Amino acid sequence: MDGCDGRVTRGGMVRMAAGAGAALAGGAALASRGGSVSEAAPSAAQDARLLNVFLLLERLQQRFYAGALERGRLRGELLAFAGATERQEAAHVRRLTERLAGDVDPAPDADFTAVTSSSERFGDAAIALEEATLAAYIAHGAALTRETVAAIVPIVSVEARQAAWIRDLAGVDPAPRAADPPRDAQDVLDGLRADGLLR
Repeated sequence: MDGCDGRVTRGGMVRMAAGAGAALAGGAALASRGGSVSEAAPSAAQDARLLNVFLLLERLQQRFYAGALERGRLRGELLAFAGATERQEAAHVRRLTERLAGDVDPAPDADFTAVTSSSERFGDAAIALEEATLAAYIAHGAALTRETVAAIVPIVSVEARQAAWIRDLAGVDPAPRAADPPRDAQDVLDGLRADGLLR
């Protein structure tokens, strides 16, 4: 994962390489809710599976920012970022929950005590969460039905702004690539577990 000092850790490099390999192989598969997702056949059932993955990531982010605010370690621009982003993530959670119309998976299990213990650790974790969420949207957005794509596009644009904002605050290039790479959802979730951001 990119650090607040602009470095990329070895684990982050491995996960980026794995994500790129999955994208090059084509046809992402998602081991979620006991089924797989085919990129070739959008359907209502597939929408529900993918929206639940996106909802998990949005819930994770909202809880992370809420926890950081409650911890009281942030100051200045980081505090402003966390407050604004927590409100936006809460709105994303509501939007996706409404879209799922009751077909909602259980909330994720996470403990953000360690990663909210300092502003540097908060910045590292925020970058990891924002980048992971964006990569999952990029990888799987095209597998949704047209109506559902239209419903989530406004969320994705805000997630991109959030990622750029925290990268800038952390002293990392806010737009390091001309095009962001996709990452298979299962790879994203495995990466977050490896980073201790998801149980």
